[in-house]
Amino acid sequence: MPSTPVYTQQPWLDTYSEIIDVRSEGEFAEDHIPGAINLPVLNNEERAEVGTIYKQVSPFTARKVGAALVYKNLSQYLREYFVDKEKDYRPLVYCWRGGQRSNSMAWVLGQIGWRVTVIEGGYKTYRAYVREQLEKLPLDFTYQILCGKTGSGKTHILRQMQQRGLQVLDLENLANHRGSLLGEEWQDKPLAQPSQKYFESLLVQQLHSFNSRLPVWVESESNKIGQVYLPQSLWLKMKQANCVEIHVPISARVQFLLQQYPHLVTHPDVLQAKLGYLKARYGKKKLSQWYQAIAQQQWAELFQDLLESHYDPTYTHSMQRDYTNVQQEFSLADLSVASVDKILNSLVTDCIPIDLEN
Repeated sequence: MPSTPVYTQQPWLDTYSEIIDVRSEGEFAEDHIPGAINLPVLNNEERAEVGTIYKQVSPFTARKVGAALVYKNLSQYLREYFVDKEKDYRPLVYCWRGGQRSNSMAWVLGQIGWRVTVIEGGYKTYRAYVREQLEKLPLDFTYQILCGKTGSGKTHILRQMQQRGLQVLDLENLANHRGSLLGEEWQDKPLAQPSQKYFESLLVQQLHSFNSRLPVWVESESNKIGQVYLPQSLWLKMKQANCVEIHVPISARVQFLLQQYPHLVTHPDVLQAKLGYLKARYGKKKLSQWYQAIAQQQWAELFQDLLESHYDPTYTHSMQRDYTNVQQEFSLADLSVASVDKILNSLVTDCIPIDLEN
């Protein structure tokens, strides 16, 4: 029996079989509700074609062409994607403003008998919700900042803490970047970062998964990770938070970095190009020394010099400016499993309050 679409401005208050973003691939790539799938009723090229006809011919002609393209694409999705969906399938559908694109899909799916919910106002409603959440949601939590010089294994330690059930806000994972000049993530090639908007979507999703009665552990990041920025509310809370600082000998940090950044060794041209950005700061002579170390494959010597000349002074400056509430310090001889386990045991025992209500 046909079903009439349901409209909502608060889709996050319910659960759905699936979230369907019917906007074009380009719109979806810039930002979307985390977990949504993309079934464009007009793809990038079709959307551009209809827009051109709208401006150069007439709105009426554009609507005719657009309708033909929309129902051609919907027909394909019905044959290839929706064919195996059961009677109790309940999707949430949205487009840019909750207009013709989402309503076209909702009407077709409703005629089959599925109960479809449409976001009233579309993506713009969702985006307004994200902006609102970013202003107040980070304020609901108490943060513990894990500090340490580059190569101290902060991200590694945080992820071990996460495996032990602690609440960890892994900003580098959300940003797909390790937060420094050489911090690009690699899998055979550099991995793209999310857009600012999608980073914020992921951040809101992550914060909503946390219990506000328990602390949230986060690394001592700057307010910019690669090309994305932290919301001001979170950044201010992080700077006010208590800190735990890790101290690791420079020799151990060099070895850890060589393990964590193998692509810089296998792609020395990338490393050299990145270091070129530091010429204005450190001068031609220092840059020539780094380039010579790359040419001679003196990787340990190069990484130690980069730590001593660039990363360690930058870290000291940022600690003095942003993270002044160091409450505990731990010295590790190395970043072996035994050393990391020792600090994890201490942090879990000493720094985490018990949630008495659970």
